[in-house]
Amino acid sequence: MVVAAVLNLKPLISASVLPKYSHSVIFSNTINNKLNLPFKVSAAKMSSAETETDANKTTKTIDSHLHVWASPEEAADKYPYFPGQEPTLPGHVDLLLQCMEEASVDGALIVQPINHKFDHSFVTSVLKKYPTKFVGCCLANPAEDGSGIKQLEKLLLEDGYRAVRFNPYLWPSGQKMTNEVGKVMFSRAGELGVPVGIMCMKGLSLHISEIEELCTEYPATPVLLDHLAFCKPPTNDEESLAFSRFLKLSRFPQVYVKFSALFRLSRMAFPYQDLSPLLSQVVSSFGANRVMWGSDFPFIVAECGYKEAREAATVISNEAALSSSELELIMGGTIKQLFKNQWLP
Repeated sequence: MVVAAVLNLKPLISASVLPKYSHSVIFSNTINNKLNLPFKVSAAKMSSAETETDANKTTKTIDSHLHVWASPEEAADKYPYFPGQEPTLPGHVDLLLQCMEEASVDGALIVQPINHKFDHSFVTSVLKKYPTKFVGCCLANPAEDGSGIKQLEKLLLEDGYRAVRFNPYLWPSGQKMTNEVGKVMFSRAGELGVPVGIMCMKGLSLHISEIEELCTEYPATPVLLDHLAFCKPPTNDEESLAFSRFLKLSRFPQVYVKFSALFRLSRMAFPYQDLSPLLSQVVSSFGANRVMWGSDFPFIVAECGYKEAREAATVISNEAALSSSELELIMGGTIKQLFKNQWLP
């Protein structure tokens, strides 16, 4: 069907942005416990990472990618989970706030979780309660009847969301993000100055042509590639080619990269130092001003711990020989530039 043209509404962001589970859950083990893992980081390097973390507190540290969902009590009372998507670990906001405080993280971009699917009421309640700490990234509904377009406009224009996530696996069977509905939502985001996050969980190669087509047709729409576009350290020619194509996406000035969910990318244990060469190449291609760190809370808590996730990013950056100014951009400066007038000063 032909999707009706959307209304001409004012941008949310200036165009200049373009260029209840138990509270006793164990957040993480200690650094010393991490040293017993197969891959070890020296105490000196971790100490250096902690020192640099403290030094960087003159600027805000912002987490570019995490999720929250209702506690079982909240779900039973007011914010039900989507059937079949009940969470298997705690992700309530009190846990997040405690983790952020322990790690000295000042703010975050909350990405709508699949656990609530297209019902944004829980995340909306968190955004309204903590307007200076969190920014919301809603989930695009690619329904064939185009109803998701109006839902997207409401979330952006009325509920205060400032980003939208495209999950290609939610598109109708046999269809791509470049179908008519997808293009209307993508272009609409650009009109409003709203970044589109793209999740390539099953591999970038499946979706890179769609990304290239969308970026070519709609250069005004900022793009956030979640979790390094799920590119792991290459082990064969096919993976090397995929990573090379990923780096070439830097030719689109609107494309940003989330250096997030490191445990999903690394082939090693914490602190994931095999990602250092990848980060070095990403910064060389995109520039640190288009790269941003993200934790992927709450999943990271069970992997290494939230505070440790931040420290790992610093260790990896040191191994990649990044400058302190590049690290500051990755740990908060980039996302602050993208979402202006948030996380001030």
